[in-house]
Amino acid sequence: MAPMSFDPTSHLLLTPEDTEAPNRVVRLRELGLGEAPVPEFDDFARHLARVTGAPYAMVNFIDEERQYFAGLYAPGSDQAVELNPGSGAGADASVGRVMARDHGYCPHVIVRRKALVLEDVCDYPRFAGNPVVDEIGIRSYLGAPLIDRTGMALGTVCVVDQEPRPWGRQGLETIKSMAADLVEQIHRREHQGP
Repeated sequence: MAPMSFDPTSHLLLTPEDTEAPNRVVRLRELGLGEAPVPEFDDFARHLARVTGAPYAMVNFIDEERQYFAGLYAPGSDQAVELNPGSGAGADASVGRVMARDHGYCPHVIVRRKALVLEDVCDYPRFAGNPVVDEIGIRSYLGAPLIDRTGMALGTVCVVDQEPRPWGRQGLETIKSMAADLVEQIHRREHQGP
């Protein structure tokens, strides 16, 4: 057995290892998800934003290289707008459909397979260093995994804000319930076919 080495920065690892990603890619292809916007998922994101009071909401599918927002809602827009890292924080920041796998908190949710509540990401050293904090100005996150009938974590539903938010237990219960509703919608889509 090889000696273990101690890495004092390992707890600050920004993106967790995702061993399920190759199988997830296969499952998402079977379902026809993660490559194009889905109007019903945009509607779902709009509803999720309204229910939580958050300005941004996403239905996110994650593969080995990237995250894809098949459902997206941003403030003042019925259409998806571009929120790209590097555009700078503030009112001009916009949200796009594709984001690198090392940006944001959904990769943590999918690997943990449980909801994540970050009322102020700056309170958590592990998450405060994420690129979305400085590049987009994200300060608050609430997300839950989409675990389908096969037991696969397909992606997440999440909301974010550029201000700290006291999501509380109500926020946690809401995001988990909304994730379960969307999984049912995905199963209906699967049975109906393309």
